[in-house]
Amino acid sequence: MPASAASRAVALWTDIFQGLLIAVVVLWVLDVPRRVLGLAFYTEQFLAVCLGLSLALAYIGSQTRPPKWYDWTAAFASLGICLYITLRYHQLTYEIALLPTEGIIGSAILILAVLEATRRTSGGVLVIIILVLVAYVFIGPHLPADFQTRPVSPERLLVYLGLDLNGMIGAILAVAVVIVIPFTLMGQVLGRTGGAAYFADLAMAGMGHFRGGAAKIAVAGSALFGMISGAVVSNVVAVGIVTIPLMARSGFSAKKAAAIESVGSTGGQLMPPVMGAAAFIMAEFLQVSYGTVVIAAIIPSVLYYAALFMHVDLEAAKERIGAAQVDDVPPFSEVVTSGWHFPIPIIFLVLTIAYPEIFQIPIERAAVYSTGILIVLCLMFGYRGRRVTVGEMTRAVLDTGRAALDIVLIGAAAGLVVGTLSVSGISFGLTLQLIAISGENLFVLLVLTAVISIILGMGMPTVSVYVLTATLLAPSLVKLGVTPMAAHMYVMYFGMLSMITPPVAIAAYAAANIARVSGWQTGWTAVAVGWSTFFIPFLFVLEPALLMEGPWYGIVWQFARNMLGIFVGTSAIVGYAFSPLSSPLRICFAVAALAVLIPPNSFAGAGTLDWFGLAACLGLLGYSFTLRLSKRAVVSLSPERRGPA
Repeated sequence: MPASAASRAVALWTDIFQGLLIAVVVLWVLDVPRRVLGLAFYTEQFLAVCLGLSLALAYIGSQTRPPKWYDWTAAFASLGICLYITLRYHQLTYEIALLPTEGIIGSAILILAVLEATRRTSGGVLVIIILVLVAYVFIGPHLPADFQTRPVSPERLLVYLGLDLNGMIGAILAVAVVIVIPFTLMGQVLGRTGGAAYFADLAMAGMGHFRGGAAKIAVAGSALFGMISGAVVSNVVAVGIVTIPLMARSGFSAKKAAAIESVGSTGGQLMPPVMGAAAFIMAEFLQVSYGTVVIAAIIPSVLYYAALFMHVDLEAAKERIGAAQVDDVPPFSEVVTSGWHFPIPIIFLVLTIAYPEIFQIPIERAAVYSTGILIVLCLMFGYRGRRVTVGEMTRAVLDTGRAALDIVLIGAAAGLVVGTLSVSGISFGLTLQLIAISGENLFVLLVLTAVISIILGMGMPTVSVYVLTATLLAPSLVKLGVTPMAAHMYVMYFGMLSMITPPVAIAAYAAANIARVSGWQTGWTAVAVGWSTFFIPFLFVLEPALLMEGPWYGIVWQFARNMLGIFVGTSAIVGYAFSPLSSPLRICFAVAALAVLIPPNSFAGAGTLDWFGLAACLGLLGYSFTLRLSKRAVVSLSPERRGPA
């Protein structure tokens, strides 16, 4: 087949698989098969169809090279085995305990197909972890008692992972397909219809004229876009392509610009209302509504972006970096009036999440409705003189299939992880081992968990990291008295921070690629810029008020106290508060900030230390402000200022 004909065939089949995947998901979310056609299916049958389409797409539509004959074979074989499981699922569920031959063979083929597709799309780290866990299943029964696992036959393991509700076609894949894909669809349509430009213009018009305006545009733009996308690398590319060169022109070093953007984009996974895909899975793990997770994430996300905003503001003051150097910045009022229709579907989505008892719309259906509203509005009204065409809108919808591919395959692979841990009892044994290693000391366990979460996160998407840490690490925290919400938020947070933590630091490397600087150096700069992000998880574990638990006055007080501590600590890192700080003063600021940030209930005497820290922070800030006033007085009295005698 000629190269041009082969390329057209690949493009055609890619669009077919993408279109079918999105159509099947939307029809299922809207309950069309039951309401319109009167047909009833198991959720697992629906998931098997979606998995088959995703596997086919992974083998022919995600290659950097033209697909070979074996890619086509794998694509249609994967789709065929998934369709077979779909058609035979009802019978297989009755026969699963008997370990039927067709179930064993079908599960084996499907598992291998998922592992290879995951390797192609997300790298080999998660695949290696799964293979290690599977090997441990067979080695575990022969280990000493403390490390021993339940014996499991290969046949039972295959059928359990392939067909059981706790395996590959289970709850995690259901969340990835039923909930995450509709939100991905909304994000794709928003980005392709001018929404990304609207948020960037909004940030530029609102922040560009302040000192350090370029960096503040990056922070605000990343937060706004991250509220909807929840995808780190997409956030870096969409926002950073504009903000990183802008920061460099304004006076920030290219390395610092890339670091600021990577930290800002990473926080999008924690930013309500959409957050990242891991948040939806967290709601499933905790058996709570997604709105509950969103509410718990509000203060940590505000602290995250407030800390980053403080850093860039103080850095700009120290280096005397002024407003953003942008030509033809649109007035804020023009941006708002031109893109007035973009917030409407987002507001609708937020209201349905916040008041489920009033709207009674599942969040996945609310996302589809919001997307529909967005499509209609964008076809009717353009943004700043440009209206999206039907063809462009169709392409945005189709490309959602490719954008959602990673999360579907990760959901299936994560099901393999959970199934392996569940059938063997590995997670229970690891919980006991972690508690024993920490000596039942919560702080030691928190540090240990943070390090493991970051290590597991190297080279893996946040969803994969969260599933691993939620299954392996969170139970040990709960065992020592941490609330389930705080424990799961903690491991998700540190899994997320692996995006900016060397040696892998995916977000930092993506930003460094735009800035044309070293990814390794950018990663370490991002750690310094986002220093407080490594403290925040400890704060909300030890002080549940930061997760909106407790009386309102306690929540307000803890928020204000920690905001002060973060500002003083950031001043110490940057070397500037209201005036430049000498090295001894920076040390004093750092000590005072640490005293404030330590939660009052951490240990005996922590409450007293907290009050001393508050007094020291206020005193040091007052001293810095006095130095600023003194410097201004000296400048105003200088001969150049006084004029001739």
